[in-house]
Amino acid sequence: MATTRDRGTGGGRGGAAEGADSRSQPAANGLPGAPQPPRTGSGTVPAVGEGAIPDVVIRRLPVYVRTLRALAERGIGSVSSDELAARTGVTAAQIRRDLSYFGRFGKQGKGYDTDSLADAIAGILNMDRRWDVALAGFGNLGRAIAHYRGFLPAFRIVAIFDHNRAHVGEVVDGVVVLSDDRIAEEVARRGIRIGIVAVPADAAQDVADRMIAGGARALLNYAPTVLRVPPAVTVREIDPVGSLQSMAYYLGDEETS
Repeated sequence: MATTRDRGTGGGRGGAAEGADSRSQPAANGLPGAPQPPRTGSGTVPAVGEGAIPDVVIRRLPVYVRTLRALAERGIGSVSSDELAARTGVTAAQIRRDLSYFGRFGKQGKGYDTDSLADAIAGILNMDRRWDVALAGFGNLGRAIAHYRGFLPAFRIVAIFDHNRAHVGEVVDGVVVLSDDRIAEEVARRGIRIGIVAVPADAAQDVADRMIAGGARALLNYAPTVLRVPPAVTVREIDPVGSLQSMAYYLGDEETS
C-alpha cells in the first residue's frame, strides 16, 4: 500500500465544475503533489493549513488525466461527470468537487472536453514540463525502474547512483551509473528536484538525506522504511510487500495450493 506524508502543500478552493457543485468561487492556483513535482517559477504553493486542498484530491488528479487521455485517443471528444465516474471509480459529485478546487471546467448539460480538461489538470500537476529525476539504487528494482518507459515524457531519469562499485560505470539510455557518494553533488549540479529511492531499508535514510542536501524536494520511496524528512519535502512511499500482506488478511482461512 502506498502511503504518504504530505509536506508543504496547500491551496484555496476554486469555482464550479460541470454539474451541481456550482456555488464556489474560482481559484487561480494549482497544487502539486509527489510524485507530481513541486511548483517552481512564478507559481506559489500555499502552506498547509485552513483551506488546504486535501492530499487525496491531488492523488485522484493523475487518474483523471490518464482516463481523459485514453478517451481522447479513442476519438471521444467530450465526457460527462457521470461517464468519467464510471471509468474512474469515483462518484460524479466527487469529481465535480475535486475539480472545483482549481476553477471552472465543462458546461452544464454538455460535459467536459476531454483534451482540454486533460491539459488543464496536467498543468495543475505541473506535468506540462519535463522533470529531471535522480534514481538511487541499481539492483534488480533500480534496473527495472531505470528501464521503465511509463515515466516519459513528463519525468526523465537523468542521474543514477549505486553503492556497488561493480555497477558504477554501466550505461542506461545514455545515463552513466555513478557512485552514491556523488548524490548530493550531482543533484545540486543538475538542479534535480525529484528523487527515487530504490535501495535497501538500512541505506534509505542516508540516500534521502543526500538527495535533500542536493536540493531534491520530492522523494518516491520504494524502501520498506519510513523516511524522516524536513517539512518542505514531500514523500510518497511504495510498499508492495506491505500491500500483499494487508490483502492476505482478507483471504481469511482460504486454502492455498
